[in-house]
Amino acid sequence: MKNLVLVLGSVLLLTACETPTTQRYAISAGNNQAIKAIGTHAVSMKALDGPSDFSPNCRALGPLKVADNLTHTQYIQKAFEDELKIAGSYAATNARVILGGKVKKLEFSSSKGLTNGFWNIDLRLESSNGKTLDVSEYYEFNTGFAANEACRNTADAYLRAVQNLVGKTVLSPSFPELLR
Repeated sequence: MKNLVLVLGSVLLLTACETPTTQRYAISAGNNQAIKAIGTHAVSMKALDGPSDFSPNCRALGPLKVADNLTHTQYIQKAFEDELKIAGSYAATNARVILGGKVKKLEFSSSKGLTNGFWNIDLRLESSNGKTLDVSEYYEFNTGFAANEACRNTADAYLRAVQNLVGKTVLSPSFPELLR
């Protein structure tokens, strides 16, 4: 019995040390083409406000992290900045239009139906020209049964969920209105 407690305690300590981390954002070719097709320039981003009720905790493993010590909301902001930069539309200074807004909802599950998960993101983008755009992304993926695998897959899926969110935004017929 004493050995069983020792083994279980050791396993718990070893698995609790893993911190699932989302990789740096990766540019999407489709998003890049969509921004280039709009033909805009001198766009900047200001900080997005995050939801007050987001919890990054995943099962008993602990919090999900984002590369470069960003928050999950900062990650979304940086994704838009990176896509605008690669498309040649970003301006760090002397911006013609500035995008900001709020991540209204940010939630995930690593145990939907036991071995599936989802990211649910609602974003309101606001332009310095007064226009707004609401976009939502509900992204489902496979997680796994064990906490370390499920949480690692959940952290990995955040990148794809954010790529989809950016894609829905830049492909929206209302997006060019934000840039005028």
